[in-house]
Amino acid sequence: MSVNRDKPCLFVLPEDDANRQIVNGFRLNPNLNDRAIQVLPPARGWKKVVEKFTKEHAPEMRQYSEIMIVFLIDFDESENRLSYVQSQIPDDLKERVFVLGVLSEPERLKKDINKNFEKIGEALAKDCSDNTNELWGHPLLEHNKAELDRMILAVKPFLFN
Repeated sequence: MSVNRDKPCLFVLPEDDANRQIVNGFRLNPNLNDRAIQVLPPARGWKKVVEKFTKEHAPEMRQYSEIMIVFLIDFDESENRLSYVQSQIPDDLKERVFVLGVLSEPERLKKDINKNFEKIGEALAKDCSDNTNELWGHPLLEHNKAELDRMILAVKPFLFN
C-alpha cells in the first residue's frame, strides 16, 4: 500500500524480516492511522538500510517534505551503531529520520519475553498509543528512549487517532 506523500507519513525501513514482522504487528493497533505508514521491503542488513536510504529515500524526502522515515535495525550490541548510522544521515533530513531497534537482535527479545514478533509489535504500538513504557522499557529496548521520544513528538499527531 502506498501513502500520500503530500501529507504527513512515515516510512519504515526494516533491516530484516524479523523487524518487518514487528512492524506488521505494530500496524495492527486499532488507534493507528494505517494510511499514514508504509513498510518498505527489508534491506537485508543494517548497512544496507543506510545505503538504501542514501540512494533511494533521501532524494525522495527532499522532494516531499512530509515524509519521515524510521530505520528498524539490529544494534548487535554495538555501542557505536547508532552514532555511525546517524552520522550517515544528511543534516537537512536529520529531524525527519529516526533510528530504532533491539540492542542485540529481535530473536533475543522474542526469547526473553516469550512473544512472537507480531505480538512484540502490538505491545510496542500499545505503549506508544497509551503513553506507557512497558515493553519499550525492556533492557533490550530502553536504549531507544531519546530517539523514540523524538519520533513520538513528530509522528503521533498524524499516526495515532
